[in-house]
Amino acid sequence: MDMKTKDFTLTTGELAEIGVDFCEKIKTGLKEDGQEIACLPTYIYSKKKFEGNVLALDWGGTNFRASIVKLSGNSAPQVLEELKKTLSSKETQGFTESDLHREMADLIAQLKSLDKSVTQIGYCFSYPAESTISGDAILLRWTKGINIPDMLNKLVGKPLLECLNNYPGIKEKTQFQSIKVINDTIACLFAGLAQPGYDTYMGLIVGTGTNMATLIDKNNIQKLSPSYNGENLVPVNLESGNLMPNPGFNLIDGKYMTEVDKAVDKQSNNQGQQLFEKAISGGYLGGLFKNTFSGIEIEPKFDGEKLTNIMNYPAIYKEEYMEGARNIYVRSAQLVAASLAGLILVMVSYDKKDKSYNKGINNICLAADGSLFWSEDKNGSDYHQLVLQYLKTQLEEFGIGHINVHANKLVNPNLIGASIAALS
Repeated sequence: MDMKTKDFTLTTGELAEIGVDFCEKIKTGLKEDGQEIACLPTYIYSKKKFEGNVLALDWGGTNFRASIVKLSGNSAPQVLEELKKTLSSKETQGFTESDLHREMADLIAQLKSLDKSVTQIGYCFSYPAESTISGDAILLRWTKGINIPDMLNKLVGKPLLECLNNYPGIKEKTQFQSIKVINDTIACLFAGLAQPGYDTYMGLIVGTGTNMATLIDKNNIQKLSPSYNGENLVPVNLESGNLMPNPGFNLIDGKYMTEVDKAVDKQSNNQGQQLFEKAISGGYLGGLFKNTFSGIEIEPKFDGEKLTNIMNYPAIYKEEYMEGARNIYVRSAQLVAASLAGLILVMVSYDKKDKSYNKGINNICLAADGSLFWSEDKNGSDYHQLVLQYLKTQLEEFGIGHINVHANKLVNPNLIGASIAALS
């Protein structure tokens, strides 16, 4: 192995440091715009029951999905029809906004159950975007290798709605009245709310990318729009993948950021950004592995699934490759656990000086999605088990080990969450 495996090892103390740092940066992000942890309020949230069929869309780096979802009061949401097509960084290279919308509209037009009763759109758009009071969102920056420059700093939903209402094959079937745009982590959070009995909720994505969301009391969001008059609890998209824990992950002091991480960042199209995500998510694990074993030949599309294959099939892969893959896998889980611990510190209003906290939060639902989070290690602990184990240790480190976090696997969370948003 070119790099010593101990370089990927983080101690309990180092993980606690990351958690505290993340906690403080969340608080800063709730106060001011443009911070490292963006803490983007989503002005879409309602406790009412929903009725009707909606068009639910989902795009986040690999596949674009279009579906018709039926919402019927107390019954579980039902995906009536779903179509998908690949819209990755490769397929969208050189795209303009119009090119993207035509590709999306072409798929939507093929939905057989799209008719005049479907007039609302929920769009799960998994890139950093600032929510507007109207329920739309403004694109802040691209991630996951996508880059369509003429969409930056513009509304995401309105131009798409206008395109669909004028697109042949759609305009003859229906005219859409509104579109609501949410992040995939907010979609997870919304889908998790359907599971009652918890004191509070967190949304988590660990797949191609990584991010977190939760519900924050509006009184704790100093930058909240003065015109907001909704529920007391506001869904907040953290954009946690941009965390740069002090004093590491800054390309100067490599306490947490190894030479391998620096190489992966240098090879990316957004150097110096999303550094936490690059150490965690499936979209970058191949780069971590390849830069650990500089002489190895690996296929171009090497993601979290390929990494777990190396771990799971000892008869095929060298022992050193298995060990290296597992160390990358474990560190990823450690970092997710540390960031979850930091978020929980915010949620319980933890005071590090006197170690006081809100004792009313004891059971938390972690509504989680992503192929990496639910991946399996046939020769060790599965990823989600590792996260919960390290998270428990971190909470004990802060003196709040009594808090129980339950990771719940969701079915179609992006589409379900988007459909709930559509009728909010």
